[in-house]
Amino acid sequence: MDQPKLWGMDASTYCMLLHLSQLSGIFLLPLGVAPPIIMWAANKDSQPVVDAHGRRALNWLISLFIYGVASVLLAAIYIGLLALIGLVCLGIAFPIIGAVKAHAGQAWSYPLAIKFLKEPAA
Repeated sequence: MDQPKLWGMDASTYCMLLHLSQLSGIFLLPLGVAPPIIMWAANKDSQPVVDAHGRRALNWLISLFIYGVASVLLAAIYIGLLALIGLVCLGIAFPIIGAVKAHAGQAWSYPLAIKFLKEPAA
């Protein structure tokens, strides 16, 4: 049985773009969290795979925000500057890895992500 199309795409492509949409934060700064939230909310109830990928991506975004705030506070003693550089690198690398895994049909849990939204069992 064919899976329904999500915004004209198959589920693996849609989930890949959900992960990559996190990178819009590079250009949209605080508004960059909106695309993955919108993509997840639009189809989470109709597609369990979208719900699983969306929860993982949002857990990472929330965790990244918390780590970023802590790093800014720690910047006063310079260690926060190193942490911020690391977070920028992880903020780019992790969504790309998640997108590659999603396109391959795998749900990848982001390392260092705090599980605010419970992820479905694998």
